Amino acid sequence: MTKDDVLFGYRQALFAEASRTSVAEACRRFGVHRSTYYAWKRQVDRHGLEMLRPRERRRPRMPNQLPKMIEERVLSFAIRFRWRWVSSRWSRKAASRCSSSSRSAPVSSSVSACPSRAWTSRR
Repeated sequence: MTKDDVLFGYRQALFAEASRTSVAEACRRFGVHRSTYYAWKRQVDRHGLEMLRPRERRRPRMPNQLPKMIEERVLSFAIRFRWRWVSSRWSRKAASRCSSSSRSAPVSSSVSACPSRAWTSRR
């Protein structure tokens, strides 16, 4: 049984308990706020019990984020050399390479953000 199945069963049990007793008592027992219960109830009334199943969430993709390959190159360059010159050098180098292609060059602010993204702790 997956976590989603457990959560779905928990929410179904909340609705069953609310039909047997009062909504306030069921929400108190299950630790769910009444406004959350009523929001779920509106969805269940409209779309059925399947709406209680948790939805899959994808990690957001930022449209202006550098491609992974360029970010790795910036990091390797930053490790080999001192970081204070990386931003301006890399932007100039990328601009010269991108001028011949149809893609636009990354700006220095996005290049300087690479190490801070890579060296901070992940959630």
